[in-house]
Amino acid sequence: MMMKRILCLDVGDARIGVAVSDPERIIATPVEVIRRVGWGPDCRRIKALCDQYETDEVLSGLPLNMDGTEGFQAEKVRTFCAQVEKQGLKVFFQDERLTTVSAEDALMEDGLDGRERRTRVDMIAAALILEQWLEEQRKLQKM
Repeated sequence: MMMKRILCLDVGDARIGVAVSDPERIIATPVEVIRRVGWGPDCRRIKALCDQYETDEVLSGLPLNMDGTEGFQAEKVRTFCAQVEKQGLKVFFQDERLTTVSAEDALMEDGLDGRERRTRVDMIAAALILEQWLEEQRKLQKM
């Protein structure tokens, strides 16, 4: 079966971290951080990245509360992703609890200063969300 890449988003209020899988959906690679300027330009940038990586599938981290319920932040992500879907893209969601914390820890281990960490943490978080999803998909295929 021919697989295709999937683009992953870590949607925040100021920035969107972006990562992409390889065509076999094994490896997650950080791509870039989109500075939020508005739904139109943000969605067009995501569509352009999907075109570049030849995919129409987008995975978005969903910031759930620690008890697993959806709160205000999850609602904002779903609302934004509804706009992404209007670009003709299919959107899936992945629980992203603690991924930003894990990304921060990884960047601190790399010895990056605060400013460098802030500019990269979102795309690292997107890669971690994508890795988690890819792993879950592999487990489902083995069942």
